[in-house]
Amino acid sequence: MLQPADNSQKTQLPSSSNFAPAKTVTAPVEQATIGRSLVIKGEVTGSESLYIDGKIEGTINLTDNRVTIGRNGVVHANITAREVVIMGKVQGNLQCSDRVDIRSEGSLTGDVVTQRISVEDGAVLKGGVEVRSSEQKTQKPQQQGQLKPLETKTAEQPKASAAAAGARA
Repeated sequence: MLQPADNSQKTQLPSSSNFAPAKTVTAPVEQATIGRSLVIKGEVTGSESLYIDGKIEGTINLTDNRVTIGRNGVVHANITAREVVIMGKVQGNLQCSDRVDIRSEGSLTGDVVTQRISVEDGAVLKGGVEVRSSEQKTQKPQQQGQLKPLETKTAEQPKASAAAAGARA
């Protein structure tokens, strides 16, 4: 009876210890970091998340990943990503499939297209914001077709009013 109990304990210990290191090893590998002293000019692409504490000029294209601009990060680029977190300074347009988070010390000058956005008190946002739901992405061509006639009618009415006002004067 003592031997089977010892064998079951031996099999439990290696299995639990095998899982813990695997989780610890994969987490740090998933995010690349651009340090304070690094300056990159050009196009940044990849298949992992990116933390920027340095300077980037150009374009950042990480469509399925997260881009985080740290407090020391300065980015002059258009960014396409799943998620963008801004704690530093960004000048450029953002296209995010999930969300944009501008923290209190962050600043963004540019247009944003995303599903969700969060702007903390103290954050700076200069530009246009378009929040889309996942339904709007699939229905957008249909909605544009429906809205075009309405836009042309409203655009024609002010022209006619302006022409009539000019004829009266």
